[in-house]
Amino acid sequence: MLRLEDVETFIGPYHILHGVSLTLEPGSSLVVLGRNGVGKTTTLRTIMGLWPCGRGRIEFKGRTISGLATEQIAHLGIGYVPENMGIFSSLSVEENMLLAARSLRRSALADSSRLSRIFAAMPALKKFWKTPAGSLSGGQKQMVAVARALIEPRDLLVIDEPTKGLAPAIVESMAQILREIQAEGTALLLVEQNLAFAALLSQRVAVMEGGRVVHQGSMTNLISEQALQDSLLGLAL
Repeated sequence: MLRLEDVETFIGPYHILHGVSLTLEPGSSLVVLGRNGVGKTTTLRTIMGLWPCGRGRIEFKGRTISGLATEQIAHLGIGYVPENMGIFSSLSVEENMLLAARSLRRSALADSSRLSRIFAAMPALKKFWKTPAGSLSGGQKQMVAVARALIEPRDLLVIDEPTKGLAPAIVESMAQILREIQAEGTALLLVEQNLAFAALLSQRVAVMEGGRVVHQGSMTNLISEQALQDSLLGLAL
């Protein structure tokens, strides 16, 4: 479904990604780990066209998307949750959701079962449905950012640290709804620091260092081998 081949990204004079290659099959999941500043967020932003792919190629469902505008990439069936959340503060929670659901004109047209699942996982969204999103707490804003990506079926969800600022109970509920959506055929590409959360969702892991992918393998293998954790991440997980 998604293929990155030797992707390099330049931001001004800085060479951030140095030949990143990743693949993701339909309905599968991959979590990207690594220290801060190694290129994880840059990889996601390059996939979404927010930063240009300087060299290499990105394909989605067999089509080259490197070079397309971000809105064109999103319309192909990719949902994106950025690290900075990117919510519209002056708009209500409902209006933020409607903007993400491009096929809808009012929330009454949304898939009621899908909306019910979102409310069950993140009940604060129902409580603050008509409230300006800018007045919510940081964790509640993060819920809005994730829920926007879930409001319509997507072939791929690209999510940058979805659990940041969330209470443990909400993290568990979010893992459940993402597992259900993956079971329906949606592929997941995650950058996540919460390994327990990532392990619930991802069978595969990629570790980045210095703008490169230095390890790819099974999540089970990484969790079970402390020596591998030490060598790749510099700490035991």
